[in-house]
This record gives sequence, C-alpha cells and structure tokens, in this order.
Amino acid sequence: MAVMESLAEYVDLVGTRNRDAIAQAARAIARTAEDGGLVRATGAGHSLAAVLETFFRAGGLAFVRPIWHPRVLPFHGARTATDAEREEGLGAATAREAGIHAEDTVVVFSNSGANPFPVEVAEVAASAGATVVAVTSRDANRATPRRAARRLVDIADIVVDTAVPAGDATWPPDAPVTAPVSSLATNTVWTLILREVYELAPDAPRWKSANVPGNDAFNHELVERFAARIPEL
Repeated sequence: MAVMESLAEYVDLVGTRNRDAIAQAARAIARTAEDGGLVRATGAGHSLAAVLETFFRAGGLAFVRPIWHPRVLPFHGARTATDAEREEGLGAATAREAGIHAEDTVVVFSNSGANPFPVEVAEVAASAGATVVAVTSRDANRATPRRAARRLVDIADIVVDTAVPAGDATWPPDAPVTAPVSSLATNTVWTLILREVYELAPDAPRWKSANVPGNDAFNHELVERFAARIPEL
C-alpha cells in the first residue's frame, strides 16, 4: 500500500481497485439469493470482526450463516486462537460440519490468506461447488510464511484485494507500528458489495434495525423463515 495520511484516500483506493471483483462477488451473492442458497462468511482471529458485520446486522442480508469455531475467537483465548488458526485440519472439519452447498457463496476474510483455517474452509467450499470469495491482501499473502498447502488467493474464484500492508500497521508512515487498517478495509469491501447486491436483488431479504420502532415484528418473520437453516439465529 502506498503511504497515505488520509484514511478516506485509503477507503477510496480499496473501492476503486476492486470495482470488478466487488461486482463479481455481488453477482455471486445475488445468484445465491435467487437459488435459495446461503452466504457463508468465515474468518479467524480479528477477521471474525468482518464475519460479525455480515451476520444479523441491521441493513444486512438475512440469508447469511457464519462458519466459525470458538477456538479461533480471540475472546476464547488470544494466544490459543492464533494456534488454532494454524492447526491443520480444524478448518476442514469445521467447513465439513457446516454443510456447504453448491448454491452457496462462501466469503473468506483473511488478511494474510496463509493459515490453515481459512485456506481449508475455502478448499472444502470449492470442492462442494460453492463460489469462493476471498477478501484478503495480496501484499500480506506474499509476505506471510505459507502455513498451508496452498494460499487463499490460489483457491478463490473471486479475490478482493484489500491492499493492507504486511503487518497491518500503517502509522507513522515512515516506521509504522500502529493504526491497523484490515478491519476498515473489510468493512469497506462488504459495504460496497451490499450496495451492488441491492442493485441486482433489491427484494432479497434484509434485516432492519431492532432499535427502530416497528421493526421487531419484521425481523421476527425473517427469523421464522431462516431459523431452521441458520440455527445461530
């Protein structure tokens, strides 16, 4: 990523450099909606923040079911979460248990795209015939030691490049030690995808804010509609 002092400039860069990939991801999700599939969002460590943005979110899609394991959540144990993300077999087992189908779109958030958990989920999804979207940094992919047989960018059907520098820190520009931007990047990408999906599928089911009067009943109907397929609801 080029040195930038403006976060707005960075957000614009992520959107413009990924215009085609974002459009492809939106088309895949719109097809999933039409075919009755689910969006399966996944990640590990701090990438789970992006997964949370996709799930049961005001203004978000209602047909999203996350793929995750408690051991890769930092709140479950920060150091052990890193170990779990690198553990061979955990991602594959989690993905197989998730029951991915060909009509699904699997969105894998992973800054480095190098650890077994996200890579194995992508591999299982690809073998199931699902469309795999990687939201990742190509720079971080190149710089991070490969810990799985393949890298995420080599598996995904669609790659959205977040342009996050290796190490994630961005400030101060001459010797960065703080101000990570991967979460800002993934939120930007997902927001832009949602806008594109709306243009393609305006009637796709979406959550409304529970803090606006009158929306509880609307959301309850969506829960009733999807609860059997999305038990996390």
